[in-house]
Amino acid sequence: MRTVHLPRRPPLFLPRGAPAWFPDPKQFDRHGLVAVGGDLSVARLVAAYRSGIFPWYEEGILPMWWSPDPRAILAPERLHVARSLRRKLRGGVALTWNRCFLRVMTECGRRRREGTWIIPEMLQAYERLHRRGHAHSLEVWHDGELVGGIYGVQVGGLFAAESMFTRRTDASKIALVALVRSVFAAGIGLLDVQFPTPHLLTMGAEELPRADYLQRLAVAQRQRIDLAGLVPRTGEAG
Repeated sequence: MRTVHLPRRPPLFLPRGAPAWFPDPKQFDRHGLVAVGGDLSVARLVAAYRSGIFPWYEEGILPMWWSPDPRAILAPERLHVARSLRRKLRGGVALTWNRCFLRVMTECGRRRREGTWIIPEMLQAYERLHRRGHAHSLEVWHDGELVGGIYGVQVGGLFAAESMFTRRTDASKIALVALVRSVFAAGIGLLDVQFPTPHLLTMGAEELPRADYLQRLAVAQRQRIDLAGLVPRTGEAG
């Protein structure tokens, strides 16, 4: 008997103003384009992250919503910190939390030769998420100057790291290490870094099949975690 391979679903078109709902990402191919259109309202963005989906697109086109397979996560026990980075973690920088969210996000979009998805409407949308307590930033300072940072979205026990930047050698790595150690200390159960890039894999990120990621997400988002008062830490002694 021949096996019939049914095609995966084409991406769903979301009219502007449609309900803040997404289909099951497992119904789509491994590239993960789940939907096109809609808007960047707080309700839709929260629904996306709860479903294992995130927006990623360029200026001038409709929003595109993705859930790639595999996904990458980063757990504290797998975090790899090189010896040279450990020395930098022990002093010379200051860390803050949510001091300048919009500035961090703006810096993450600068100086990218390949272009950026951090376009004005994304900045505005994620600033609204930030005001509602769903988006956070961690800043790295040296001699009073902002030299690195990272931002992401929190839904329950999920923290989805979106992007990071550096203006001083290893400042983005310091931001990532501090984020991992800080949010897990605060009770976060799942840190999503989206794509398994070579850089993240060297830092200890691991690939998960999308189905496994979605199972972990279902557990994590039931947690009740408040990151408003988080104190960033590197975990290194002074």
